[in-house]
Amino acid sequence: MTTAPHTTTAPAAGAAAATVAPAAPRPAASPAPADSPRQPSADSPYQSYVYAYPHKTSYGPLTPRPALRDLWADQPQDALSLYLHIPFCEVRCGFCNLFTRIGAPGEMTSAYLDALERQAVAVRDALHGDARFAAAAFGGGTPTFLNAFELARLCDIAELRMGADLRTVSLSVETSPSTATADRLAVLAERGATRISIGVQSFVAAEARAAVRPQRPAEVAAALDRIREAAVPVLNIDLIYGIDGQTERSWQHSLDTALGWRPEELYLYPLYVRPLTGLGRRDPGAPDPEWDAQRLRLYRHGRDHLLAAGYEQVSMRMFRRRGAAVPAAGGDHACQTDGMIGLGCGARSYTSALHYSFDYAVHMNRIRSIIDDYISRPAADFARAEHGRYMTEDDARRRHLLQSVLQAEGMPTADYRARFGSSPADDFPVELARFAELGWLDAAAAPGRLRLSAEGLAHSDALGPMLFSPAVRSAMAVYDLK
Repeated sequence: MTTAPHTTTAPAAGAAAATVAPAAPRPAASPAPADSPRQPSADSPYQSYVYAYPHKTSYGPLTPRPALRDLWADQPQDALSLYLHIPFCEVRCGFCNLFTRIGAPGEMTSAYLDALERQAVAVRDALHGDARFAAAAFGGGTPTFLNAFELARLCDIAELRMGADLRTVSLSVETSPSTATADRLAVLAERGATRISIGVQSFVAAEARAAVRPQRPAEVAAALDRIREAAVPVLNIDLIYGIDGQTERSWQHSLDTALGWRPEELYLYPLYVRPLTGLGRRDPGAPDPEWDAQRLRLYRHGRDHLLAAGYEQVSMRMFRRRGAAVPAAGGDHACQTDGMIGLGCGARSYTSALHYSFDYAVHMNRIRSIIDDYISRPAADFARAEHGRYMTEDDARRRHLLQSVLQAEGMPTADYRARFGSSPADDFPVELARFAELGWLDAAAAPGRLRLSAEGLAHSDALGPMLFSPAVRSAMAVYDLK
């Protein structure tokens, strides 16, 4: 489904908010970093953004290194997901702890794609001959940091080396305002992209600067116009709440400006301060109830505003325009299911028995070292997993529950019983009783459906960590930040 491009000459609703004097900045103290392994608690709504389980900081070196051919031998391969990771950005935002480096000197992008192709050949050789892909995604970093020719080569790696037919499956690609150029978007549209996700974070220049995200409003608007002109079916816009100086009025300005492009999807993210990031270096990491209250207030304002504007809530973060034609692979956990093949030095792969990746870092020097090592690897070195975590039966149950209950529609308990032979109430009586006590479970849900209440969805980032196993929390606690 396509819509008419937004008209940038017309003032957006709430435009006056951009010139409103900002509220006083929050105190220097901030919550403990989002990736810290503190004991889960209901005291703060913002414990940790949980989109995958087990958490990446619970991974460790695998000794001996298992062969990919053995790992995938007994795995279903008729509907795999493919994720290609590009670890480059033009700048690094102050809140970002993703695996990415600033810039790519010399021929680094070409050398990286060479390594990605060597990895693809090794991985494809480990799969069944008739393995098929049902979904694909390019993430990062910023995939559109690559130029148009390099993006075409990235698509070729997915198609010719891995066997993914990008024109017949859902293909989601992340971009940024400065890299969403017409030639890059044309390549992605021609190669079958069904979804473009752009990180805007705020349409208020002062808020973007406070989040250490240098961008000009005119540049953002032009990028969004180009995405609409490329006629990719789904546009997603990411926005952040909880930025210094942000008010309900300025937050609504960003929401209304985004709505001017009628995006099929909107993601609303709470700001987190994480260790080793630009913002993390400036904040001491102490609890801040005032900031928690601000973020929760802005979340509710944004949620209610989007619901009134014709969007439905899919999860705490994700909102979808009612009636929009969205590929079936969308959703918070679209790239987090078993049967996930990740290529690139920041990608993770998931079998039912092992989640694996390369090493993870946030500090720029360590990221550069990992990328340099990845680029220099011979093809044979990609045939084994080296860093990850084996899944226990308990982990599988927790993962299934997390991925289901954090979605607004909830989970049919019959699906859980069919897979595990028990009910969530059998396996997690203490946790579910606590959630009910806090008012986080929907007492009006249909029989046989475990679903969060509106308040439970609002507290997803507290509820999720409370379902982590003691073993995973222990592994996270000894993780060496780097």
